[in-house]
Amino acid sequence: MTTGTKKAVNRQGYKTGESVVYPTHGVGRITAIEEQEVAGYKLELFVIFFEKDKMTLRVPTAKAAAVGMRKLSEPALIAKALETVSGRARIKRTMWSRRAQEYEAKINSGDIIQIAEVVRDLYRSDAQPEQSYSERQLYEAALDRLVREVAAVNGTMESEAIKLIETHLAKSPKRAKTAEAEIEAEADAEDDQEEAA
Repeated sequence: MTTGTKKAVNRQGYKTGESVVYPTHGVGRITAIEEQEVAGYKLELFVIFFEKDKMTLRVPTAKAAAVGMRKLSEPALIAKALETVSGRARIKRTMWSRRAQEYEAKINSGDIIQIAEVVRDLYRSDAQPEQSYSERQLYEAALDRLVREVAAVNGTMESEAIKLIETHLAKSPKRAKTAEAEIEAEADAEDDQEEAA
């Protein structure tokens, strides 16, 4: 067991006091590295506290990589995620239930770029139609994960991270305009086919 007065303990490249990303829970902090006896075996565990959820998780140090635990993203990757957010939304024309599963898998992957894609694809500006409850839930889950990591990497408050992400979302091509352009393009294509016939 470690105590607050000892220096940071280092295991598998992680140390106490360090912020990490756990795929299904987002950003947490390693508060301790402890040993427990389980079924007669000594097991070394990372103790990770998730402030927002007021939850503590214990992860075997040997399994950290296998479960997808990772260090915070580098600033360059955060910049790429913000660039992704300001890109054009890509909405597949499949059933919502299938898309929802894909979005959930992306959110729980722990991959910052995939999480940014969900934020981008499910974002709705004030001028756009309301989201369904499940769309809103997925959007908020993805946004929360992105905000927490951006704030942790940039060393800012979450409110500042939200403003930064919203600034990038505002740069994205507006969906309403995109949809209108697609409808006009389809109508033009049909007119061209009729003229050619």
